[in-house]
Amino acid sequence: MKSAILTMALMLAAGPAFAFDLQGHRGARGLAPENTLPAFATALTLGVTTLEFDVNLSRDGRLVVGHDPVLLPHLARLDGKWIAAPGPAIWHSTLDALQRYDVGRLDPASRYGQTYPEQKPVDGTRMPLLEQVFALAAKSGNADVRFNIETKLSPLKPDESAPPAQLAQALVQAIRQAGLGHRSSIQSFDWRTLKEAAKLAPEIPRVHLTIEGTGSDNVQRGRPDASPWLGGLDADDFTSTPALIKAAGGQVWSPFWRNVTPALVTEARQLGLQVIPWTVNDPAMMEQLIAMQVDGLISDYPDRLRAVMQARGMALPRATPVSP
Repeated sequence: MKSAILTMALMLAAGPAFAFDLQGHRGARGLAPENTLPAFATALTLGVTTLEFDVNLSRDGRLVVGHDPVLLPHLARLDGKWIAAPGPAIWHSTLDALQRYDVGRLDPASRYGQTYPEQKPVDGTRMPLLEQVFALAAKSGNADVRFNIETKLSPLKPDESAPPAQLAQALVQAIRQAGLGHRSSIQSFDWRTLKEAAKLAPEIPRVHLTIEGTGSDNVQRGRPDASPWLGGLDADDFTSTPALIKAAGGQVWSPFWRNVTPALVTEARQLGLQVIPWTVNDPAMMEQLIAMQVDGLISDYPDRLRAVMQARGMALPRATPVSP
């Protein structure tokens, strides 16, 4: 009897951890300027389980929220004009220098800008710091929302970003100083930072991002040499990508949504992995992936995902309206 009661108590205690994870990609990229306080405020106001975003380390040691190691022409304006070429690298810039750039509006003439017609510009917006994202969530009164933080670096362009160990150390330290280790995860396509994070903070979950395709592929199965993205592992030594993730010490597998199959989801779950595909914006595909019993989805449009979940009778994360 005592054993049965203990088992039931553990199941009830673990219940919320297995609720469907609605993640707002870069805050809510489809609705507000990506990776900015307005985007995170939009996501919190709608109601998400997790804020997903990216960080880079600046030259003066600040964790700056932004997707790419360098500023991009379709995203950044200086003195009212779109920059003409990629740059500068965040790693080679001070925070003061980066704060000169306006990232509150996509260039409407760019292909990227035309991809997100629903995005509402917020002119004058600057790249936020990690600590400001944490503070915004606290301001909203949401003590449950999680932070899925991606390290942005590439083994193919080592000069553009901080070394993996330095970036991982700065991020772990910031998460711990904020007291948010229990509500954070660290994710990356470059698994070197995940290896470093595992040494420093094994208690913080690690999310292994993958994409396998002809245009982009960080797994690189079937090639003569191991992929430089996998932190020393070779995909060809494993029967499947979930098996590879498990061997890497991951707790969450976050694959590109086109790479997901029911068989892979089943295998991953059997290995004790959660499966949270990215970046899913089509409601029909959201339906299909939820039917495969994935653990969550990352979307540019949290409002669309909420509508799909509501129609299916799924529990929704609470909305906590806040202004940036």
